[in-house]
Parts: sequence; C-alpha cells; structure tokens
Amino acid sequence: QVQLVESGGGSVQTGGSLRLSCAASGRTFSSYAVGWFRQAPGKEREFVAGLSRSGGATYYTDSVKGRFTISRDNAKNTVNLQMSSLKFEDTAVYYCAARDTYYPSRRASDYNYWGQGTQVTVSS
Repeated sequence: QVQLVESGGGSVQTGGSLRLSCAASGRTFSSYAVGWFRQAPGKEREFVAGLSRSGGATYYTDSVKGRFTISRDNAKNTVNLQMSSLKFEDTAVYYCAARDTYYPSRRASDYNYWGQGTQVTVSS
C-alpha cells in the first residue's frame, strides 16, 4: 500500500501561481503511476494531470495545458503540480492519486490510492 498526503494549496489571485506537492509513504513510490484530480463544489472529480511510473510520459486535461506542469521525484517519493496563470475556474479541492501500473489514467475509478485533498482558491 501507499499513503499520500497533499500540501501547498491556498488562496491566490487570478494569474498567480501555486505549487502542490504530494508526499508518498509505504511501498516503493516508483512502482506507481500518479495523477492529480480536482473537484469543485457540485461537480464531479476530474482529471487534471498524470505521470507515468518513470516520469517520462505526462498527460494533461486541455484546460490546463501550458499552465500546469506535473513532475515527480522518485528518490524523494514526491509528485508535484506546478500551477501558473491560475484562473477562477481552477478553484477546487485537488487530490493526488496513485495506481500500480506504468501509465496513469484519466478515470478516477482506476486509482487505488488517494490523498485527503488540498484546497485551491483563485479569486480576482
């Protein structure tokens, strides 16, 4: 098993930046593909970004391409989401997730492990 803990959320103005981190403990983190999801009030949880086990393949939802960057450091058991040019519609609770496969998935149901979430609020 792996345990995930997110950090780095907060409040920021439109156009600002935040860096989310997800710390993993338990089984070897490099065995897992990882993803970031978000859920806004009244909406379903949606895929934001994903990263393969090695970190060599990245995936983004269209609305964040060019603004968000996902990365991982397997030596430190962390995965990060650098968010820039934030928009009001990026406001949500952001979750880190892991699945014991090589590639990530865009479907939340495909992930075995989840963090508790961290709030990101973007205001004008």
